[in-house]
Amino acid sequence: MAIPIINTWEKYYDDPHEGLGSSYERIVLNLLLMRLMEQGGFKSALETPCFGFTGLTGINLAGMAKAGCQVCLEDSDLDRIDRIRSTWQELGIPVQIKHNPGFSALDYADHSFDFGFNFSALWFVADLPDFIREFTRVVRNQILICVPNQRGIGFRGQLKGFSPDQYPQLRPAFIDPPSIIHLMRKCGWKLVEQDFIDCPPWPDIGMNKEDFFSTKLQHKTPEETPEPRLKPISILDYYRGVDPEFAPRMLRLYPFEKYAPRLFKRYWAHHLYLLFQP
Repeated sequence: MAIPIINTWEKYYDDPHEGLGSSYERIVLNLLLMRLMEQGGFKSALETPCFGFTGLTGINLAGMAKAGCQVCLEDSDLDRIDRIRSTWQELGIPVQIKHNPGFSALDYADHSFDFGFNFSALWFVADLPDFIREFTRVVRNQILICVPNQRGIGFRGQLKGFSPDQYPQLRPAFIDPPSIIHLMRKCGWKLVEQDFIDCPPWPDIGMNKEDFFSTKLQHKTPEETPEPRLKPISILDYYRGVDPEFAPRMLRLYPFEKYAPRLFKRYWAHHLYLLFQP
């Protein structure tokens, strides 16, 4: 999905079909988040910004919230905030959501949250140093930042069509891991863990795997492609409790990621995570 999601994010609220790729991504991300929550005993979490290059916006921390963590989200789009709030209400999970246009200031007291997080979202902040200073101020225990794997196969394709004039809200320089690590260190936070994540058997194609095979490999345009014949794939029924087998189905692919050599992941994994603590 990549860059087009900037203009098409609304469709996932009408049709939350995320495909096998994003669905797998959500489950392996949940594994990481739940491990950190259990190890750290987190009772509160802040995700800011919560809009990144994924399908349905604002549900990354739903699993932590269902496990008892108090979750607060921030987004820059008022319409999207309303849709996020409605989604959480439908799931029956409490959440707080704030509007934050540029993310250069965070309206919370010092050390308000146990845990801070964002996923493929740093390129939407207006000023990275300002954001990092504020993020480290309001979080007290750990911060997890996930960025696209820029060495991964397919990353350049996700930025196809990018220009600063056409997409002024997107700042690719802000997802540079050394820059993030440097700014976090200046704020007194050290990198304690980093690894590749979201490494399924297919490359990072930036769209639903099913759509990719039907449009790219058959040389069809999206308009010529028939509606998916399979049942839409979405994590929402899993969070509702009506599809408990959703996670086990996704995790059938996990051994590929778990046992793949790190050198292979360096070029195949879709994301890199950076875990910091003061």
